[in-house]
Amino acid sequence: MTVSRSDDNSIAHTVRCISDHIREACVSCGRNPADVRFMAVTKTVDAARVNEAIDAGITLLGENKAQELCAKYEDYHKSGVEIHFIGHLQTNKVRQIIDKVTMVQSLDSIPLAEELQRQCEKHQKHLDCLVEVNIGEEQTKSGILPELLPRFLEQMTNFDRIHVRGMMAIPPICEDIVQKEHYFSSMYQLFIDIGEKKIDNINMDFLSMGMSDDYSIAIKHGSNLVRIGSALFGRRNYPNKI
Repeated sequence: MTVSRSDDNSIAHTVRCISDHIREACVSCGRNPADVRFMAVTKTVDAARVNEAIDAGITLLGENKAQELCAKYEDYHKSGVEIHFIGHLQTNKVRQIIDKVTMVQSLDSIPLAEELQRQCEKHQKHLDCLVEVNIGEEQTKSGILPELLPRFLEQMTNFDRIHVRGMMAIPPICEDIVQKEHYFSSMYQLFIDIGEKKIDNINMDFLSMGMSDDYSIAIKHGSNLVRIGSALFGRRNYPNKI
């Protein structure tokens, strides 16, 4: 179930439509709609349009690029709003975003964890993170391979300012719905299995998966945080590489 955003519809109207579809997807699989968070992904979207979404009730933003986040941050209506970093995060960009986000959803290496720890110590803060899992084992994508996940999480217990709160995934693009469901189902099983291990400092509270074209399928398979960009703001425009 997806939403095709018409230019005739306001962002507020689209927020309501997507929220309704999320509720319908939850009800159809016996889940409580209150358990699924709706993230607005703001890549290439100017601050004024993001603020329209915030004013319409959006309380969670997903940022992909450190430079873009820094450029728009001061213009956001930030009261009551959380900002998560969801894109690939280079270690040399951590210092730019550490004071602006409440969660990093793309934790995928020990060097990144070390830099997050260092910057958290510097800023006297603690940071929630999700481990990005390369569920499709694609060579061109970042993320921890499923078979390496247990060892990675064991290493994460050594970082006292980083708190792993769950996992994030971007499954491979595929037209076959059965195959797409397989990826989501595999992620959910990992989520459950890791949670049952009760590893110190590792909590499986959030399973972030599902985007504009497949969030209803992701909800069916246990996602409790869906990341929606183009269905909310329209097709992205890439005038410059940021």
